[in-house]
Amino acid sequence: LQKFLILLHVTMSVVVGKTLMILFPDAMKRYILKQGEKSRMNENPKFSYENWGPTFFSFKYLLFVLKVKWKRLEDEAYEGHPAPNTPVVTFNGEVRHLFDFMQDNRPLILNFGSCT
Repeated sequence: LQKFLILLHVTMSVVVGKTLMILFPDAMKRYILKQGEKSRMNENPKFSYENWGPTFFSFKYLLFVLKVKWKRLEDEAYEGHPAPNTPVVTFNGEVRHLFDFMQDNRPLILNFGSCT
């Protein structure tokens, strides 16, 4: 049910976005560029709206957003439910999954920290 609702939401967003891009191309360009400022994408010297702007609200965009949102469903942890088998990256840059590190009946302890 969650995946269906996400599909419905993302599809409607893409249809509305694509329609607005056709009807109001200049306004949508300003809107997309404003979003690029928030993510600091505009600071990239190779940034060019003409290279990536038209890909917004395309079929590839739809598939990418669905993939990301559906993947996030798997990564959510809820109290009282099994832990998600989240992908992790080793020090060698290898992508593994959390449960790959479990051994027999030994508990798996995760230690998170930060350095500032």
